[in-house]
Parts: sequence; C-alpha cells; structure tokens
Amino acid sequence: MADYDYDLFVIGGGSGGVRAARVAAGDTGARVALAEEDRYGGTCVIRGCVPKKLMVFASEFSDVAEVGSAYGWNMTAGSFDWQSFRGHLNTELDRLEGVYRSLLKNSGVETFDARAKLVDKHTVALSTGETKTAKTILIATGGRPVRPDLPNAHLGIVSDDIFHLETLPKSILIIGGGYIACEFACILHGLGVEVTQYYRGAQILRGFDDEARGLIAESMRERGIDLATGTNIVEMGPASDDHSGATPTASDAAMGASAAQAAELAGDSAATGGPIWVKSTNGHERVFDTVLFATGRDPNSTDMGLDAVGIETGRRGEIVVDAYSRTAADSVYAIGDVTNRVNLTPVAIREGMAFVETAFKDNPTAVDHELIPSAVFTQPEMGTVGLSEEAAREQEEVEIYCTSFRPMRTAFAGQSDRVLMKLVVSVASRKVLGCHIVAPNAGEMIQLAGIAIKMGATKEDFDRTVAVHPTMSEEIVTMKTPMRTA
Repeated sequence: MADYDYDLFVIGGGSGGVRAARVAAGDTGARVALAEEDRYGGTCVIRGCVPKKLMVFASEFSDVAEVGSAYGWNMTAGSFDWQSFRGHLNTELDRLEGVYRSLLKNSGVETFDARAKLVDKHTVALSTGETKTAKTILIATGGRPVRPDLPNAHLGIVSDDIFHLETLPKSILIIGGGYIACEFACILHGLGVEVTQYYRGAQILRGFDDEARGLIAESMRERGIDLATGTNIVEMGPASDDHSGATPTASDAAMGASAAQAAELAGDSAATGGPIWVKSTNGHERVFDTVLFATGRDPNSTDMGLDAVGIETGRRGEIVVDAYSRTAADSVYAIGDVTNRVNLTPVAIREGMAFVETAFKDNPTAVDHELIPSAVFTQPEMGTVGLSEEAAREQEEVEIYCTSFRPMRTAFAGQSDRVLMKLVVSVASRKVLGCHIVAPNAGEMIQLAGIAIKMGATKEDFDRTVAVHPTMSEEIVTMKTPMRTA
C-alpha cells in the first residue's frame, strides 16, 4: 500500500472545505491537510453571505426615524458613516477567520496558506514550492464573480470589491438581475447611494416565482431604485468632455467638466475609479461614480491541473461529479460551488459532511438537492422553497393560495409596503409543492415552512395548524380558498 503524507488533502478553505477537513480529522482520526490561497472562510464568510447580511442590517436603519415618529418617538434621521461601519465589519471578518483557523487547528488539520493544484490524482503542488501526497483529495475552491466581455469592463467592480471600497460612491449602476444584483441595489440604496439597475430580461430574479419577483421589483421602484428591465449596457468608458450630453447623476454635478474635475466634484467617486460614462441599449447615456457587474459567477477551477488527471469540466468550468461528489479520478472528489450544483453555503457544508461519510466512514451518502429553502435579502426579503407556480403547473394541475397585504408595522406608519404569502398545492396529492414569502424577515419564516414541505405536508396539514396572531406568517395557515387553479 502506498505511503502518503496525508489521508486527505483539501484544496479550499471555505465553509465546505473546512467542514470536511475538520470532521474527517476529528471524527475519524484521518491525517488531514488543507491549503487556502486567500482568506479562511471563503466566499460566504469573507466576501459573501456574512458581510452582505451585515450590510443588509445597516441599510435597514435608514427609515427608523420615519417609522419611529409614527409610533410616538421623537427621532431625527442621521447620516450613514461608511468608515465606522467598515471598521466594525473588518474586525468581525477578522474574528470569524480566526475562528475558522482555530477550528482546523483544534481538529488536528495542518494548514498551508498557499495555492494548490493537482500534479496527479494523489499529489498536489503548492505555490510555496512544496509537493504533498494524499490518498484522497477534495477540491472545494468555490466560485468567483465574472465581468462581461465588454471593452473597458475593468473600470467596473464586482461583488467581491464592494466590501473593500474606501468610500461609498454617490451613484452606482448595477448590471444584472439576479439575487446578488438585487440585494446590493437594495443595500446601497438604503445606505444613501443613488442606485440605477439595468437588467436585460423582462423581469428581475429569473427562475423565482413570477408573482413574488414582480412584487419585489415594484417595491424596489417605490423605494427609489431606478430599475430598468429590458436594458443592458453596450458601451462604457471614463467620463470626459465628450460625454457632456449624458444624463447627469449625483456623480456629475457639472456636466462638461473634465474627468478629473468631475471626480473632484463627486468626491467619493475617485476612490472607485469614476466617473464612468455608460451607454445603454435604449440609447441613453449617463455618468455614474461606479459600475457594479453582478452578471454571474463561474466555478474556481482554472489552472488547477484537472486535465492532467482526467477530471471533466462543464461549459462554465464546473467540475463534473456524481451523486457522491466523486470526479472521474477515483481518488479526487469535489464539493460546493466549484461543482455548480446548488450554489449555497449550507449545501456546500452538507456536501462536505456527505463526503466524509462516503470516503472515510464507509457509508456512501448522497446529498438530497431537492426542496432546499433559500432567501433573497432584498427589501422586502423573499423566502422560497419548492416549485414556483410556473414550474409546478408545467408538471401537474395545481391550486394557488395567495394573499398580499400591508403589514401592520409599516401600515401604521403610513407606508405603502406590501407583503406576499403564497402556497402552490397539488390538486392530486394535496401536497404543498412550493411556498413563497415576500416580507420582512421572510428568510426566517421560510426555514420553518421548509421543514413542513420537506416532510410532505399537505394543504390540510397547514389548515390544521393554529395561527400565531397577530403575525404576518399566520396567513400561511389561514388561506382557505384557492385564488386560482392552474
């Protein structure tokens, strides 16, 4: 039997890779090493879920004074201090990275702050010049945001860059209509940035329930986000005298000024490379401090030596795996976003746990990727699990139970916010096939609804559940009559 340096070598220190490494070492006594070329915690902890959610929290304070005054509080709206928040944010991310490092160390995992790539199916080469061998190799390198193939696209930023901005821009153009684009549109608007969003499709949040995404788009526009669907960017470049006919934004107080003068007038824009001139497909020309491309993510599989060991990749570079996360090389597995299955942190963690069961506990375990609850942290939030109305009615006859109303908290303050509660129910089996909630804290609600739906609850099971009153969520169990049958 071959003598290896380790039983397991993990490439990637994100949530999935760290979980797999420490469980393999801690539960089975395996000799485990892990290499990470950037920061431990990966996309979720360092440049994704965690800092984004903290920014969501920060952005939600913008209307506290307005709502509070309706409830009798004598409050005055202040201004947002990006520098103060950013300092606290970085401190928290440093703390969390330290936690990840400690978890690995305490589990007996040896770590390398280096890039790793495959030499053969049992060997990895580190950027430090070292070579290590392992009986089993796990690739958990995640994904990365991509820029469109457009001249001067380098002038824009991607989602990873948001957390590193020295100052907030006064105006921003966000390109894209997925959850990352919509979340940052709401976040930045809440922090006081003038936000414009272009999306080439007819409606944002493609793939989600039509009724739910329609309400979110309506709410975004009502809040003051300039959301333009059916619109894309065709040209961009540094703003100059030649763009004096462009529509002014907060970034360009004096059109016709030189780029340097415009940057000075915009103040914060200089920190983000602005001002930037943009021409859209509808022929409009505008100038923005910053352009954010939220146009998709690709798996992080480039230059990893995959070809050398016969590992197959898909159209976007995703590593092709079977139900047990095995690649074509029998000793190499892959989990998380690099496989482009369901790109969510809890899924990567679940896949990491299943990998340990399969590879180290002689218990082949496949992850069930069906009926995974998820949330979109727009304002209001969307929580969703199961089939959309559109997807469900393509496979069988369904009943739609739906209600939309003004929530008590903001209705009392005279605000026009609306929420949506929706169930998609099979006519034949009576099972709830999908649940879609658009409301403040929808992510918290959908987690619990997800348990019931995963268990196969019927509409009658929901009906038998006594409502918690007065809450928004009580509507989920009080809708008695279908709005329509599809």
